[in-house]
Amino acid sequence: MSGNWTEQHIPDQRGRVAIVTGANTGLGFETARMLAAHGAAVVLAVRDVEKGKQAAARITGDVTVQALDLTSLDSIRSAAADLRATHPRIDLLINNAGVMYTQKQTTADGFELQFGTNHLGHFALTGLLLDRLLPVPGSRVVTVSSTGHRIRAAIHFDDLQWERSYSRVGAYGQSKLANLMFTYELQRRLAPHGTTVAVAAHPGMSNTELARNAPAALRVPLTWLAPLLTQKAEMGALPTLRAATDPAVVGGQYYGPGNRGEIRGYPKLVSSSADSRDQAAQQRLWTVSEELTGVTFQR
Repeated sequence: MSGNWTEQHIPDQRGRVAIVTGANTGLGFETARMLAAHGAAVVLAVRDVEKGKQAAARITGDVTVQALDLTSLDSIRSAAADLRATHPRIDLLINNAGVMYTQKQTTADGFELQFGTNHLGHFALTGLLLDRLLPVPGSRVVTVSSTGHRIRAAIHFDDLQWERSYSRVGAYGQSKLANLMFTYELQRRLAPHGTTVAVAAHPGMSNTELARNAPAALRVPLTWLAPLLTQKAEMGALPTLRAATDPAVVGGQYYGPGNRGEIRGYPKLVSSSADSRDQAAQQRLWTVSEELTGVTFQR
């Protein structure tokens, strides 16, 4: 494709069902808005239903709201049951929701909050909805990662929940590295089916609420530098939208902003760290994730 990939390149989405997690604000909202504008039936899967309804009211098109708290496996199972009952087919599952640089906290199931929300919650949701995606040719699972997957990032198999010591930045890096490793291993498992693909994306540095939990030492510089470094949420959503809708996308790819440093710019195919490509670690993470969530994927 020549030129910059923009919202105008999104193909007609009529007849397609898209579920977007964390869609009541920021990148998720813009992703949902643009999909609905091109004809998709969009489900805003959000923790705060009232905020979700307010967001839905600002979107033109076929938009519904589904309660989903990614910090609770019970909520994930309940949401998946609702979605399965309502939607016999799903074309797009966009794992967008996330938390960043939070203080040490745990989910309802005892997982470190960033790892539990960003990775394990989406792992479980995907597994519980996969049989609604597999029969649909051209269906996709898009998981949003971050350039943070390179920063102090490793999968700490000896202390996944950061019980011995805690680093906000390190825990975020682990969760975003896990997003990529999940995508690559999922694609390997989906390939024999020939219908569904797994793709990853990242928004660069976008002007959203995600960094509100950053340490004070980072929060002040980020506030001052935001106008210079970040891009608007509608631009930050474009890599996800390209991963979700571009007919040329191939499973296992990773999209991000195309300018130097992948901070901003129009979406292009980008690369990820060597750690994210470690197949043995991907498979080990998959096994551990199944054990922790109790969700086993259809083969």
